[in-house]
Amino acid sequence: MSNSATERRKKLKFSEIETRDRFSDLSDCVILHILLFLNANDAVRTCVLSSRWKNLWKLLPELTLHSTGFQTCKIFTNFVSSTLSLHDPSIPLQALDFNLAKATGLLEPCILNMIVNYAISHNIRRLGLCFYSDFAKIPDSIFSCQTLTHLKLAIFPRRGHKTRFPESSNLPALTILQLENLKFCAGDNGRAAEPFSTLNKLKSLLISNCTVYGTGTLCISSATLVNLTLHNQFSNFYTIELRTPSLCTFAFTGTPYQELSGSDVSSLEHVEIYAEVIRYQREPPLILFNWLREFRNIKSLTVSATTLRILYLIPNLLKINFPSLGNLESLRVKMEPFSDEFRMTLCHVMLRKAKSKKESANLRRTFREGLEPSSLIPDGIMDFLLQNSPMAKVDFIDCSRKPRRPTHL
Repeated sequence: MSNSATERRKKLKFSEIETRDRFSDLSDCVILHILLFLNANDAVRTCVLSSRWKNLWKLLPELTLHSTGFQTCKIFTNFVSSTLSLHDPSIPLQALDFNLAKATGLLEPCILNMIVNYAISHNIRRLGLCFYSDFAKIPDSIFSCQTLTHLKLAIFPRRGHKTRFPESSNLPALTILQLENLKFCAGDNGRAAEPFSTLNKLKSLLISNCTVYGTGTLCISSATLVNLTLHNQFSNFYTIELRTPSLCTFAFTGTPYQELSGSDVSSLEHVEIYAEVIRYQREPPLILFNWLREFRNIKSLTVSATTLRILYLIPNLLKINFPSLGNLESLRVKMEPFSDEFRMTLCHVMLRKAKSKKESANLRRTFREGLEPSSLIPDGIMDFLLQNSPMAKVDFIDCSRKPRRPTHL
């Protein structure tokens, strides 16, 4: 072996020793903080590094249990069971995030009960559960946990069933609630579903692809709610009644099928809307327009270019009386390319207005070649939105290189 090769190996070994020494100099507190950024599977693997690392992961106050990297559901759930049984019981568990991907398998009820019981018995503060299963019911104990401040539920039972969110819950410390693919049901009195009225500290609420059974009305009643986010990808028609005197921010992503009725949104200041229409129906553009009419006092509005195009689908939009947005200070437009699905919707709408076969053929060709629509922003739409607040600051933000925003948890 040459002297140069020997020298390189010596330098490499010295570098490895130096790195190990640097880690040895770190306190347990710092190392645990570093481990918090890892999935529990990777954090547990550090136990082989040295005798000092053997039990460090057992002291983690937060556990991220994701099925990524596990070949089968059984292997993953065995790992979860072992991790929880070996975790130091004297350490309060601040957060547990459990995620079982559909490709990995279906969760068994006994595993869910084990996870929930462990979390609650260790005074959990932040709990996230995302899984696919053959069952729709989840433990009632989740909804009476006295220490929970943040709850995330994304549950996907097979055969189209949805997990029912309780009509009332006893979560006195809860400030953040995120729900996906659940259902809200009206009470026995036949009134609107009103599942959040007992959450006296709720500050932030996210509802993603949920449905309403019974009266078809979801009443969001909360004196403390500040932020409301809705995601909707499906034809979930229902009415939302807002009783939220402290609501400051409203954000929406997806197709607008939810009417706002009898709502007091006078406190609302900031609105973000990223609308999408996969196939043309007359309701979503009108619902979107009615939202903007409700948002009379907002100070800032952020919309996507697609949102403006959807509004423009309303016949004679620019001639409609529009008394809202009089206090607007900022209008931001996210300039992102139209999805292929929305381009097909636009093509369908324009073909319905074509007066001849030749015009229809030309439209199909221009859409196929990417020549239509000729611009992201429809003519006159900005002046229409700003007619009652002409001094508002306008920003166009290039989002062409950014990934599409998620519509799920």
